[in-house]
Amino acid sequence: MSNSKFEIFKSPANSQYYFHLKAGNGKITLSSEGYIAKQSCKDGITSVKLNAPDEQRYERRQNNSYTFVLKARNGEVIGRSQSYASAESRDAGIDSVKEDAPGADVDDLS
Repeated sequence: MSNSKFEIFKSPANSQYYFHLKAGNGKITLSSEGYIAKQSCKDGITSVKLNAPDEQRYERRQNNSYTFVLKARNGEVIGRSQSYASAESRDAGIDSVKEDAPGADVDDLS
């Protein structure tokens, strides 16, 4: 069993709530947009947990680096990855989110 977890935090810069998913190694594999209400942030985590296992929810991107976004069924982006140096490492990041997100605990740091 991995030690992956979602962390909820509040930005001092804009007072919005965010979450990120940390893999068992402590690295952030997915980050959210800002939410005004904490409950909306929690709802975003629920959406990630539900959509993460579905390959069709991932959009792979390549500009100067390799990234991906996770989209909800309605097409809205619910999480963004870090930048990766290769397509292979990006795809490994997607595999990590697929495996880790559904069962990850939530740690509210706000």
